[in-house]
Amino acid sequence: MKRTKGFTLIELMIVVAIIAIIAAVGFPSYQNYIVQTNRTQCQSALAQMANAMERHYTMAVPSTYGGAGSIGAGLNTGAPTIFATTAPIDATATCDLTIVSATVNDYLLAATPIAGTLLAGDGMSTLNAAGQKCWHDGDDTGANTCSPW
Repeated sequence: MKRTKGFTLIELMIVVAIIAIIAAVGFPSYQNYIVQTNRTQCQSALAQMANAMERHYTMAVPSTYGGAGSIGAGLNTGAPTIFATTAPIDATATCDLTIVSATVNDYLLAATPIAGTLLAGDGMSTLNAAGQKCWHDGDDTGANTCSPW
């Protein structure tokens, strides 16, 4: 009897089914990992922006956090003029960095997910002059309760 080499169609179908099951489980986990990584990069950029705000405060005469933004009376809000406006700084942007408010002795910074990116809908991150870090889980407007990051 002649023996043929190779795989049967059933064996190939079983392998394809196993690969499909592994992919169905693995892909959502991978996407969650990417979202967490992007969120962490945006939060890291907020911390770096807070350092830039402190530098601005020490360099301003008289000392103030005001004037670091691009809009509003005294340029106290909007996109920062002293730091990058999006994060991550060295890759495709997933969040916008803004100065929500800046006064003589206080500021509030925000990282808002950009629509159309994987981070959209994940929630806004904020950081203030007192060092309070806040992540508004699932809320890109920052209206709901926050959890520390």
